[in-house]
Amino acid sequence: MHKIALFPAVVARAEERRGGIHVHHAIDPRRTAHVVVDLQNGFMAEGQLSAVKVAPEIVPNVNRISQALREAGGLVVYLQHTADPAAVEGWRNFYDVFVNPARRAGMIEAFTPGNFGHDLWPGLDVRPEDLKVRKSRFGAFIQGSSDLHTLLRERGIDTLIITGTVTNVCCESTARDAMMLDYRVFFMTDGNAAHTDEEHNATLSAMANIFCDVTSTEEMVALINTSKPNA
Repeated sequence: MHKIALFPAVVARAEERRGGIHVHHAIDPRRTAHVVVDLQNGFMAEGQLSAVKVAPEIVPNVNRISQALREAGGLVVYLQHTADPAAVEGWRNFYDVFVNPARRAGMIEAFTPGNFGHDLWPGLDVRPEDLKVRKSRFGAFIQGSSDLHTLLRERGIDTLIITGTVTNVCCESTARDAMMLDYRVFFMTDGNAAHTDEEHNATLSAMANIFCDVTSTEEMVALINTSKPNA
């Protein structure tokens, strides 16, 4: 698990601007979705090209949040990074520039639907009522990436809990855009995973600065439980 350390300057700025790191002190669980980002074999399984070593360690926390939210009437959504032909053709700036040919081929192979890498990690507690949404960019909300925004709005969702991997890529991209689409966003300190503590904490600090309520699984589950309609 990552060693959490928010940047002191960000913590001090949050104290000055709004009185602390936390900004949302109550939620309506029935209007809340737990968005689990890219916890797929290609990012989780040992030996996979894009494996994040720490990622399997966050799964118990992810499952705990999902269970608490389901019991309170909320929604769980699993995002799946997808590299089908349309995604590759439409995002040449990434596939042709930011990765070498060998990695490009490996990522396409891993994240093509039907292949092992594209499948959700078997340790996740996925239920029939949960949604599975494919996305073709780092962030799920950018135009053309997925239909997540439409699916959430149809269900009256206005609050998101973000977990998954990689913290500083797909999780961060999705959380930033969600906040700017006027969702209230919680970003989990111990429910996201990056390649290093430094990258993880840089994103937590950026999110805490102005985008999200950065909190722990323990705090999030307590907030869900105390916000239940009959609590």
